[in-house]
Amino acid sequence: MRPPGADTVLVRHADVGVKSGKVQAQMERRLRDNIEALVDDRCIDATVERRWSRIFVHADPESVDAATNAATDAFGVQSASPALVVPAEEDAIVEALARTARENREAVGDTFAVSARRAGTADAHPFTSKDLEEAGGAAVWGELPDPEVDLDDPDTTFSVECRADEAFVFTENRPGPGGLPLGSQAKVVALMSGGIDSPVAGWEVMKRGSPIVPVYLDLGDFGGPDHEARAVETVRRLADYAPNYDMRVRKVPAGDAMDLLAEAVGPARMLVYRRFMYRVAEHVAEAENAAGIVTGEAIGQKSSQTARNLGVTSMATDLPVYRPLLTMDKPDITELAREIGTYQDSTIPAGCNRIAPDFPETNATPEIVDRAEPESLYERAREAAENLTLV
Repeated sequence: MRPPGADTVLVRHADVGVKSGKVQAQMERRLRDNIEALVDDRCIDATVERRWSRIFVHADPESVDAATNAATDAFGVQSASPALVVPAEEDAIVEALARTARENREAVGDTFAVSARRAGTADAHPFTSKDLEEAGGAAVWGELPDPEVDLDDPDTTFSVECRADEAFVFTENRPGPGGLPLGSQAKVVALMSGGIDSPVAGWEVMKRGSPIVPVYLDLGDFGGPDHEARAVETVRRLADYAPNYDMRVRKVPAGDAMDLLAEAVGPARMLVYRRFMYRVAEHVAEAENAAGIVTGEAIGQKSSQTARNLGVTSMATDLPVYRPLLTMDKPDITELAREIGTYQDSTIPAGCNRIAPDFPETNATPEIVDRAEPESLYERAREAAENLTLV
């Protein structure tokens, strides 16, 4: 439901507003550019503007719904509203509220409220926010067949944001992902298996402003085309949120290393494999000028992810290993995967579990893993990273 003739998307940012003035301006410009990229990528005829600590997307009424959806896919956006722009005059605002109620009678529901915010000094307008709420409420009341006001939990809120020269009338706040604009933080290498967890972890760090460099390890006979397909497809879904960033998958050949581990390493095999992954990621990060490594690990979710094992595997790299899912339960991770659109591709059957030993080490020490590692492992990681291809 939106006002008839709505032609502007009012975009609100999230954590950007708590920054200093200089940093806020930089992040708002970044956010504007990211929304513009999303709009262009989806072939939406719209322009994006930054002013008044707000981002505005201007589109014709036929495109405003799609423009709103694009804006709410941008990291850093708290919410967005398709709005009708009218002069900052009480009569014009009240008439817009009445027309919105009149043309959306069936969608309003049983109860309504009018909420108005007026920016500027006390003498900026010859009316107050309360004046707008009272006059607007009366106008909406007169357009509904069986009106009932509920200021605490209305079915529909008719909202007004009044600025110096113009006012915005809207009826919905579509939620965005929140966080920070993508690109406002350093990029990081994201290890992508294509399972449910790793794409969600990548999405979470993107939400905090860090672009990701997706890395997939081709496990040779221990992986297969389905294993690779789900990794590539989940990254492509993440790339839909970031069309102005290089989200091509860095495919690293790791089949020979997996053959070696399967032959030479016993209960600590998965830990040695993870350390190999981190070393590969470290080399890619150096080439990409990335600041850290991201994984989908969570405490206790797998035998290799016990609290002690996570500590031991992290010792393989000098880079920080970010684990945004560290304390999340699997059902919550799965639900988020559904929300962001990676779940379906993540559940393509793949036969990558053959590398796990029958009796995996769950309480490793550095000495146990050091003894288990083949001497050539880290050199193999360097060579593998140097031979990556882009997918």
